[in-house]
Amino acid sequence: QVQLVESGGGLVQAGGSLRLSCAASGRSFSTNAMGWFRQAPGKEREFVAGISWHGSTRYYADSVKGRATISRDNAKNTVSLQMISLKPEDTALYFCAARSSLLPTTTPDYHYWGRGTQVTVSA
Repeated sequence: QVQLVESGGGLVQAGGSLRLSCAASGRSFSTNAMGWFRQAPGKEREFVAGISWHGSTRYYADSVKGRATISRDNAKNTVSLQMISLKPEDTALYFCAARSSLLPTTTPDYHYWGRGTQVTVSA
């Protein structure tokens, strides 16, 4: 069992940056691939970024490529998402997710989810 708690969301102006963090508790974090997803009102949950258990493989959605960096610290059981050049269309509830696999996936095929942290980008 893995429990996930996101933090770092907030209100930011377009062009600004945010760093989202996800703290994991429970066993096997270091062997879980991790991902970030987001869901805007009235829209489906979408993949943002994913990272493998050791951090050597990273995936990004085209919409954030070049503006987002996912990283993890297995010693601290944390995964982070740094986003720059934020746009109003980045406004969403951001979720951290863990997958019982060494590699991430871009689909919502993750076994554990946090409750999300809200990111709002004003124009």
